[in-house]
Amino acid sequence: MVDAEILAYYEHGAERGRLASGPQRIEFLRVWDLLERYLPAAPARILDVGGGAGAYALPLAAAGYEVHLIDPVPLHVEQAAAASRLARAPLAGVSAGDARDLPAADDSADAVLLLGPLYHLTSRADRVTALREARRVLRPGGIVVAKALSRFYPVFEELAGARPDGPGRADDTARFLADGQYRNPGGDPASFTTSYFHRPEELTGEIRDAGLEQRLLVAASGSVKLLPGLSALLDVPEGREHVLSVLRLLEAEPSLIGMSQNFVAVAQVSL
Repeated sequence: MVDAEILAYYEHGAERGRLASGPQRIEFLRVWDLLERYLPAAPARILDVGGGAGAYALPLAAAGYEVHLIDPVPLHVEQAAAASRLARAPLAGVSAGDARDLPAADDSADAVLLLGPLYHLTSRADRVTALREARRVLRPGGIVVAKALSRFYPVFEELAGARPDGPGRADDTARFLADGQYRNPGGDPASFTTSYFHRPEELTGEIRDAGLEQRLLVAASGSVKLLPGLSALLDVPEGREHVLSVLRLLEAEPSLIGMSQNFVAVAQVSL
């Protein structure tokens, strides 16, 4: 059962276009780059778990994949289904479901995307359960692509945004850095919602405990969203490719992964 605060946050509907404009585009561009490099060839069967309104699922279907989108938010399921009906290459399936109990048979998928669920599962046990579910539904040799949010990046994002210090702010930051737990008790949709922010080594440990073999762990978006001119750079093909090429060069540098806004692991079921 997904927390009520998380459902309420996503029912505002902002997720559908979040990755399509402004500096947020860098997240889509980098994750898409990784998917092109590490997914098995089309027409492989992919489960996009926590796939939202279809930001990745629909382009993957257009690229020839058999994509089944699963999401716990009713609005996302409705949006993805509506977009699929209008698409030249519709999704193979759209259904409501929880990453911890996937509506899919054993050994039935070639790849599972967990690009959203892990950071909304605030207990380690739940995150390992979701990864084990991905392992259950994958065929031998199948891969999981899992994204986590960095524990450290938000502290610098807050400083870059020049947000005013308030009573208890330093204590709140110290607590967040210690436990990675974020809450939005007022439910302000301009802020985020109930989430867990990882240290890189924690994601590696969760993957291991789920019985998966981690192939790589890389920085996705890096810290480039802190650059004031990023959106303008992404508007120009030459600038966009320059940003992406630099991030590719740095993606596997261990000393920088924890400072990336998000990082992505690719793991595999043993053959």
